[in-house]
Amino acid sequence: MNKIIPGGMLASQFLRDYWQKKPLLIRQAFPAFTGLLTKQQLITLACHPDAQAKLIQLNPPKPIVSHGPFIKKDFTKLREPWTVLVQDVNHFLSSAQTLLQAFHFIPIARLDDLMVSFASDGGGVGPHVDSYDVFLLQGSGQRLWQITEQTDLSLAPDMPLPILKNFNPAQQWLLEPGDMLYLPPNCAHNGIAVGESMTYSIGFRAPDHQHVAYEFLNFLADNLALEGIYTDPDLTLNKQPALISKAMLQQMVAIIKKISFDKNDMETFVGHYLTEPKAHIFYDTPASPLTKKKFLMKAQQIGLQLHLKTQMLFTDKTFYINGEAFTCDLGMQTVLRTLANERTAILTQSIDGDTSDALYAWYLAGYLT
Repeated sequence: MNKIIPGGMLASQFLRDYWQKKPLLIRQAFPAFTGLLTKQQLITLACHPDAQAKLIQLNPPKPIVSHGPFIKKDFTKLREPWTVLVQDVNHFLSSAQTLLQAFHFIPIARLDDLMVSFASDGGGVGPHVDSYDVFLLQGSGQRLWQITEQTDLSLAPDMPLPILKNFNPAQQWLLEPGDMLYLPPNCAHNGIAVGESMTYSIGFRAPDHQHVAYEFLNFLADNLALEGIYTDPDLTLNKQPALISKAMLQQMVAIIKKISFDKNDMETFVGHYLTEPKAHIFYDTPASPLTKKKFLMKAQQIGLQLHLKTQMLFTDKTFYINGEAFTCDLGMQTVLRTLANERTAILTQSIDGDTSDALYAWYLAGYLT
């Protein structure tokens, strides 16, 4: 059965014609949607010590950019226009997680976060490009979006933000509450608040190749077990003691050639990489933890729910949760797949000792409730 994306289009059609190809405006993708937060609630969230927040004032000659966490006083006597952005709002609001489920026609492994921004009249972050796919959902107020697929992506010099030096919009739309604009990577765009405006940005991660390679090499380094040490029993007298000999270079090459990886290594790396929490994310353990027996009883009565910050994915045989791997037999996979896909699951069957141990350990670590 084909999925339907917000607004009514078939998911297969969207993926074929628009995903990573061209922009798409969807009027009333979320009818009657006016947002999940008020302006003051977003400002309060921007003051949370765990929030990743940014305050931008677009006053001449160049923008002023401040990073959170903030205090309420930071939002008084601001120069117009100004914008506050808070990332990972889905880590704080269950309603945000519910909103993100409407985008599950894209694999969860690709989802990055929900960012919410408030802008005063005329506010924004300036014309720019993103290296990832994004859905821009209008909450309260209105925002004018200008876009262009220009190839000149040079940046204005000496700016605290990556603002395009030359921006020549080819299209523009005024978005009302519930309207949504999809933009593929590297589509230049500029959002300008018309009156006070709030936008919900659903972004999809797109790590660059250099970063993936760097992380994979780190993964290999942590999991390598090469045997042997450097030897040179046939060492001969060297007239230049500072010279690195060809024999030494050849032996070093032979050592490095011992490094190898297979499909299982790559699968393990990808699972860890995609679920590893960001550096600023921490989990709170239960203040008064249940015993394992009571925990399992509750799990059968009212079910389990992943913590808002938890990322859980799986392959054919292995489950990955916040950078940790777990395998179980076929009978246990159904409930864990439900937990990963839906973020909630009820234990309708008895579970084996290894699975119950894992679930209880995740509960004690704060990964689920």
